[in-house]
Amino acid sequence: MEARVGMVVEGGQRALNTAHGSSADEGNRKFLPQSSRSQKTLNQQPQLGTVQQLLSGGVAGAFSKTCTAPLARLTILFQVQGMHSEVAALSKPSIWKEASRIVSEEGFRAFWKGNMVTIAHRLPYSAVSFYAYERYKNVIYSLLGDNRRGYVSSEPFVHFIGGGLAGITASSATYPLDLVRTRLAAQRSTMYYRGISHAFGTICREEGFLGLYKGLGATLMGVGPSIAISFSVYETLRSFWKSQRPNDSTVMVSLACGSLSGIASSTATFPLDLVRRRMQLEGAAGRARVYNTGLFGTFGYIFRTEGLRGLYRGILPEYYKVVPSVGIIFMTYETMKTLLSSGILQP
Repeated sequence: MEARVGMVVEGGQRALNTAHGSSADEGNRKFLPQSSRSQKTLNQQPQLGTVQQLLSGGVAGAFSKTCTAPLARLTILFQVQGMHSEVAALSKPSIWKEASRIVSEEGFRAFWKGNMVTIAHRLPYSAVSFYAYERYKNVIYSLLGDNRRGYVSSEPFVHFIGGGLAGITASSATYPLDLVRTRLAAQRSTMYYRGISHAFGTICREEGFLGLYKGLGATLMGVGPSIAISFSVYETLRSFWKSQRPNDSTVMVSLACGSLSGIASSTATFPLDLVRRRMQLEGAAGRARVYNTGLFGTFGYIFRTEGLRGLYRGILPEYYKVVPSVGIIFMTYETMKTLLSSGILQP
């Protein structure tokens, strides 16, 4: 569930554009067939400026991550179970038991361990992801011919390719922050990395500069399909819903479609995300390497030693955070856009 911002943001832009349309446009829509009105509403273009897009998308993503940080940390802790001998005994992980352990051993604030670097990562990641998605869509439409814009047959292709390229671009640009975030969040009672700057310095000193890019291959293989599936499922569900029930609340439609797209993309790409996390932790805290066979060899090793279920460790907390995450992103983005448009906030 790494990038749901672009989908929900785009839905929010359509909602506000529809709500603030001119009275003349409203009058013209009365004489259009229902299918034409629906298609016109769906294809209206966002009116945000570049800076507003970046700021609103970044703030929405960072705030959503902060609110769902406890579930995100539980996901990471479950994903790395079985990687080292001291946590291999947790063969039947329980969300409630692990949450109780964190509170009793590390304190309630430990649910937000690594959250500062999460925010530092999410602000540029969300902003770049959404901004790149819009730019890639325009490029693809220009390659296909602008006359294809709005055609139902070409929309899924554009959303899939544009979303995948946007995810790869954002992940590549912000990857070291993601790796540091994972290592901070994966720490239990022993604190090897004392903070963001200490983690960066320690990794560079002990593992070299390239240590900040461990697991990048698995990340790029996963994030492209993940965001592509998210965007394409969201847009397809939303278009179908609005064509059948054009008067339903845009907020509820975006929330429901965003949540379903998050579940779909998480299910399809979660094994890649688990392998990414484990490769990010290779050599962490001075430990010996566990996987020495590359990306596909790591897949095979985990499957042989832990079974298919091992590739889906932590999927439940990942599912649990989808709905609140999408809802928070949507509401935060709408609030930010309202404040920026009214001049209360100046970018």
